[in-house]
Amino acid sequence: MLFRQLEYLLALSRERHFARAAQACYVSQPALSEAIRKLEEELDVPLVRRGRKYEGLTPEGERIVVWAQRILADRDALKDEVGALRTGLSGRMRIGSVPTASGAVSLLTAPFCAAHPLVTVEVIADLQSEDILRQLQNFELDAGITYLHKGLSEGFRSVPLYQERYVLLTNAADGFVHKTTATWAEASRLPLCLLIGAMQGRKVLDEVFAEAGLRPSPRVETDSVAALFAHVRTGRWASVVPHTWLHVFGVPHGMRAVPLVEPARTVPVGLVTTAREPGPVMARALTDIARSTDVAAALERVPGDSGPQ
Repeated sequence: MLFRQLEYLLALSRERHFARAAQACYVSQPALSEAIRKLEEELDVPLVRRGRKYEGLTPEGERIVVWAQRILADRDALKDEVGALRTGLSGRMRIGSVPTASGAVSLLTAPFCAAHPLVTVEVIADLQSEDILRQLQNFELDAGITYLHKGLSEGFRSVPLYQERYVLLTNAADGFVHKTTATWAEASRLPLCLLIGAMQGRKVLDEVFAEAGLRPSPRVETDSVAALFAHVRTGRWASVVPHTWLHVFGVPHGMRAVPLVEPARTVPVGLVTTAREPGPVMARALTDIARSTDVAAALERVPGDSGPQ
């Protein structure tokens, strides 16, 4: 059995098309098909349901894909480990983040890249919480930054980073100029732009509104926190945003950001990796950075802030 055969099977599972899988692997379609056929012979099970066109993997094929992901991930982890022993950590690290936490990712990637100059970092910042956990399990990510649920399975490890809390972001002329806080009830009466309902960040907001006996009806929904700021900029909408984004954008001119109370709610956010032993060297290195970095304190620093906003 060759690693190349497992790579071809994973590509076929991902692309669901022989020609596209071959193109992704930079080989001809006959070469990919023959390699998978030989893998079937060696394992003595059919892996692909064949017809006039690709019809999917067999149940056996689906199980072999899981093993192939694990085997190839262990191969890559071994290569990274040996490379780190010889010349220092190098290669590519993949981090997934929920959109609401993506503004805090740089607080880890900056010291990580400084400590490991031969590593390049890929940040995918538009993932939902369940996508991050799934991609970690499938070895498609090295680490994730997401909400820390009480029910996080034993297959993961986490490092708490900060407590996400929420501010009401409005036009400066919306009547909150002299207020130091706003209630969720006051927020619910404004024309709101919020994250889409499928996102965990929005689900948290809905839970808080419901706790206060409220049910807001946003006029605009988006999957981008930056888009929330852009809509508030027009002066037509208000929004509820995580305080972490004030660290990135500050409080833009013409806007007002006040903490939300009644109730005051925080949600833990942290770095999540798989609990594999030995863990991938990339994940271990980032975990060390997370444990030595005071992300929560850094997020309290707002650009241009001269006092409470």
